[in-house]
Amino acid sequence: MRIFLLILLLAIALFKLTFVHPALAAETANGAKIFNANCASCHIGGGNILIEHKTLKKEALSKYLANYDSDSIQAIIYQVQNGKNAMPAFKDKLSAQEILEVAAYVFQKAEQGW
Repeated sequence: MRIFLLILLLAIALFKLTFVHPALAAETANGAKIFNANCASCHIGGGNILIEHKTLKKEALSKYLANYDSDSIQAIIYQVQNGKNAMPAFKDKLSAQEILEVAAYVFQKAEQGW
């Protein structure tokens, strides 16, 4: 439970700082690198090569991720950690910080329309 709260607080802080202070764009850049190395093969440009309608666009995330609208970054973190159906879990491959960074990147890109 403590880890969950720590990750949640870090996610909120990263989100707020990324959008308030452009100097912290390096955090998002690191999320982009993690995304490109681990996610882009299936989710290039926010799409989905396996299940066409389950994209990373805001409307699809709202529809397919539990609690996306009420706690968007945490919903993305949960999906990255645990996977679902054809998507593998990354909790044993990526650190908590890397998962947080890639979740913040996905959230930001979804908000911007990819």
